Amino acid sequence: MLTTMGISARNHGIDMTGTTADVNKIMASEPRRIARVEVTVHMPKKDYTEIQKKILEAAARTCPVALSLAAELEQVLVFEW
Repeated sequence: MLTTMGISARNHGIDMTGTTADVNKIMASEPRRIARVEVTVHMPKKDYTEIQKKILEAAARTCPVALSLAAELEQVLVFEW
């Protein structure tokens, strides 16, 4: 997800140096599997415009890995600007 955002940031001249993400998985049973993935993206304190925020959030939400996961897997994505 951060890689996809980084590519988009580079293409649009957006500096996202210092961005980090925390990932948390919630397990389910019967069958044992991952039921929910929570991703919190911590953006550095910069003066991002609303357009820049939309560009980066759209890049994250169209991450090919996230789009490849099972439809039953709940994905929660939070941005901390």
